[in-house]
Amino acid sequence: MPDPLVLAADVETELVEKRSRFLTRLHRVESPEQAEALIRAARREHPDARHHCTALVLGETLQRAEVHRSSDDGEPSGTAGMPMLQALLHAGLIDTLAIVIRYFGGIKLGAGGLLRAYTAGVEQAITAAELHCRTSLVVAELEVSLAEIGLAENAVRLWADAHGAQVEPTAYTSRAATLTVLVAPELLAALRADVARWSSGRVAVDETGRRMADVALEATDPPQSS
Repeated sequence: MPDPLVLAADVETELVEKRSRFLTRLHRVESPEQAEALIRAARREHPDARHHCTALVLGETLQRAEVHRSSDDGEPSGTAGMPMLQALLHAGLIDTLAIVIRYFGGIKLGAGGLLRAYTAGVEQAITAAELHCRTSLVVAELEVSLAEIGLAENAVRLWADAHGAQVEPTAYTSRAATLTVLVAPELLAALRADVARWSSGRVAVDETGRRMADVALEATDPPQSS
């Protein structure tokens, strides 16, 4: 299965269909309780809206199973919440709450029209959103002398920026420093080769585990050789 996607930031878009306004909000959430709080906030902000339809997808964790929820909030059954949920699932999103706030424009859309409008509202918001890929990264550690820390940090950060890796804060002891890099498994060999080059073989790269992390989509593809 492909790695799931998550929102890098919340987003709001608007769709107008036969004078009805559909305001779509996508929120990054971590729990049903957080989602419910955001839904209540949307109702307070838009008390005159006819409907506040919702869809929620939470990824599986050690504490819970995967969560799929939706609400039509007074629209005909199956015309709002479920198509919104299907749009999130089709996009591969997890840990996402979709809220579509509808202001009725006086013209009935019918079941088919509602289904298309709610689907289009969520799809439009997904297109507008910045998405990250949640994937398993190698935790790579480099121990360097304090005399070489400046060279090491600069070299590692340049490499990480070029390859979409993540550099964590340097850890210090009285005699050495440890740099930690979160890197895609297929790029570990390239990191080791680069470290061997600038350190003349003095510094080793140790794989100490794996960690789930959110990575910009463009960073998930290894650079193509020319």
